[in-house]
Amino acid sequence: MSSQIEVKRRDFLKLVGTLPLLKLAGSTLMENVEQGSNAPNVLVLVFDALSARNVSLYGYPRVTTPNFERLAAISTIFHRHYAAGSFTSPGTASILTGTYPWSHRAFHLYGTAMEGFEERNIFHIFNGSPYTRMTFTHNDLASMLLYQFGQDVELHKKTKELCLFNEYLLSEGVFEKDHNAVFPGERTITRGQRGQDLQLPSSLFLSALHRIWRSKGKGDILAEYRDRFPRGLPSTNAGPFVYLLEDAIDWVQQAILTQEGPFFAYFHFLPPHEPYNTRREFINIFRDGWAPVQKPQHHFSEGHTDESLNVKRREYDEYVAYVDAEFGRLVDFMDAHGMLQNTYLILTSDHGEMFERGILEHITPTLYEPITRVPLLIHSPGQTTRREVQANTSCVDLLPTICYFIGKKAPEWSEGQVLPPFSESGIDPDRSVFTLDAKSNPKKAPLRKGTISMVKGNSKLIYYFGHDGYDNQFELYDLENDPEELENLYNTNGSLAKDLREELLSKLQEVNRPYLSN
Repeated sequence: MSSQIEVKRRDFLKLVGTLPLLKLAGSTLMENVEQGSNAPNVLVLVFDALSARNVSLYGYPRVTTPNFERLAAISTIFHRHYAAGSFTSPGTASILTGTYPWSHRAFHLYGTAMEGFEERNIFHIFNGSPYTRMTFTHNDLASMLLYQFGQDVELHKKTKELCLFNEYLLSEGVFEKDHNAVFPGERTITRGQRGQDLQLPSSLFLSALHRIWRSKGKGDILAEYRDRFPRGLPSTNAGPFVYLLEDAIDWVQQAILTQEGPFFAYFHFLPPHEPYNTRREFINIFRDGWAPVQKPQHHFSEGHTDESLNVKRREYDEYVAYVDAEFGRLVDFMDAHGMLQNTYLILTSDHGEMFERGILEHITPTLYEPITRVPLLIHSPGQTTRREVQANTSCVDLLPTICYFIGKKAPEWSEGQVLPPFSESGIDPDRSVFTLDAKSNPKKAPLRKGTISMVKGNSKLIYYFGHDGYDNQFELYDLENDPEELENLYNTNGSLAKDLREELLSKLQEVNRPYLSN
């Protein structure tokens, strides 16, 4: 097994240099590791904006993820796994609640779930169990949900505690218990909703002081790390948090090692989300001349050229390689301490990233595969062989599957299924999995504006509704024969299109019903 894995990594290692070696099978386990219980640990690692399309484990031509591939040799790999949302708020809320965005309604930027989900989430199902719950995120959108759902979490590591610089003084310091009330206002005042400076006239003096402090503090830190990170340090979208992924991985190692009993941990790291500020040794490792298939501009094109998108794609791929190296370091640590023998290790993402059709990143109404299809690997305790799952699966399946891991029945409110191969009955082969974008739709109202994608078998139907100039539009793709989604079959495959359209519209009518009287 080891030699086979080395062949997959060889070209990448020539470019990168040395990466820590995993000896995942046949390793000598640390004696007398105290876990405190026979119950298995459950560790969920989410790397934000990680598209399955850019992961070499899934056939991407650039070898971006050699460490994912090494873990895959002793894990279950899900090849057709889908996010439920196109950006952090809906995608993360669906992971944490096991429900689609039309149920939890956290589909706005900085959105939170509907009332009642404080008791309908992954943390709550561990109430009364011997598990210690732990969580952390770099992502300020995800932090809104962790504060909403994590009231009983035993160890909630604050973002500021693993940052080199934190611009937010109130929600991350003074008013931490009221984080979700204070944070959106603080961000709007200091950064604007999309990151632009928005200093209020009533606080010009304090705003000026804040700007001077911010510029000086960040400038000093960036200068200190410029040699290791020539493009700048990893940060949030507008830069209020500046951090090192290495620091977060170091903390995770100690946090999981020092637990006396079983733990459940949800750690949500921002890389490889933009800005794509990779470490020096990964810069330019993919200057290989490769270019993806060119695709036509979409109605929702942002005007980016293929040339500029390919540059951004290469920078993103370099950032993915950095993420992969740090992930490998964590798995090395777990292997050395015997933790792969008693831990369900889950690797996934909340959504993907896009570099095509004139569109960059993921804040878009489109729901193509680079945005909706994300990685999922699950290493079971002591697993020594590789298993492949080709069925369509969704992030809403994680919660019922984790329930299965800890011997609990999945709650009735979950919209997911226990993932194969863990489910005794297997996954429903006729099921459909959905992704929803509704960031412009009112929270407590029927869905009248947005985009829904539905994957059923090898077919994918995308429905755009309520958009100016692109209302009531359908796109249909055969993912087996046209994985790049180039040929819209909606007007040429009448019978299939009709069946899928009726199912999707019926589902939309169903989820709208509770809000029709509002």
